[in-house]
Amino acid sequence: MGPTASGKTALALEWGERLGGEIISVDSALVYRGLDIGSAKPDAAERARVPHHLVDIRDPWETYSAAEFAADARSAMEQAAARGRVPILAGGTGLYFQALLHGLSEMPAADPGVRAEIADEAERRGGWAAMHAELGRIDPASAARIQPGDPQRIQRALEVWRLSGRTMSEWRSGPAPARLPFRVLLLVLAPQDRTVLHDRIARRFDQMLEAGFLDEVRRLRSLPQLSGHPAPLDLPALRAVGYRQAWEHLDGRYDAAGFRDRAIAATRQLAKRQLTWLRSRLDARWFDPESDRTGLEEALALFLPAR
Repeated sequence: MGPTASGKTALALEWGERLGGEIISVDSALVYRGLDIGSAKPDAAERARVPHHLVDIRDPWETYSAAEFAADARSAMEQAAARGRVPILAGGTGLYFQALLHGLSEMPAADPGVRAEIADEAERRGGWAAMHAELGRIDPASAARIQPGDPQRIQRALEVWRLSGRTMSEWRSGPAPARLPFRVLLLVLAPQDRTVLHDRIARRFDQMLEAGFLDEVRRLRSLPQLSGHPAPLDLPALRAVGYRQAWEHLDGRYDAAGFRDRAIAATRQLAKRQLTWLRSRLDARWFDPESDRTGLEEALALFLPAR
């Protein structure tokens, strides 16, 4: 685990080769086809080195929930273990880790009809801020947890209420589901010096630009399912850091320099949120990927002493 640009992919690949492992991606952007450069998706050569799971499994106009991830990741882990391989979870999406390691409270399944009604209502009422205000009246605890600019989670919280008559907060306070039946070594990769991480974020984004990130977003914009979508930036795939800013830049909302500055700032904010979540993981061990190599090796040796 770790913030974006902290070196998770490189370590997962190295250990995957050494241990005979298979990598299960824990990244909400990597699930989407066509989001390659901007998501720092492992390329074909890297994926040939070590088998990868849960990469390129959805189209960018589709949704993918944490509950779906947990089920798919658990299946991938079980299949890898059955082949005598070591499952290596690598990514920075905290909700996915939470769903897999500790489960999510059982809630009503998604209902396309109810979701469409909520989306139509949001449009009639002038946007998702009005729906967030409604959620605040129904479920203040969820409204405090969900940002007004997060339509997917606002929609889901209202959907749960309308389908069941119980708030999402009530569902979340129920008995915890069964935990994952695996021993898990939790490692957080994070540079001790925040400026190091910021420099890595900026350098990686510039490399993405040189690799053709904007051309990638232009290809996404040309897809009929996205070009014809009434609100493409509300889609989970296009809320991925960098993609929203690139889309808005190509819409002419700000120039190239403004786009770069906004995308890097958004990535830094993402890293800050990831670090905040990771600090709540009291059972995880933290390592600086640059200076704590010995500690990482010792942690691995203690966890898998026979390898």
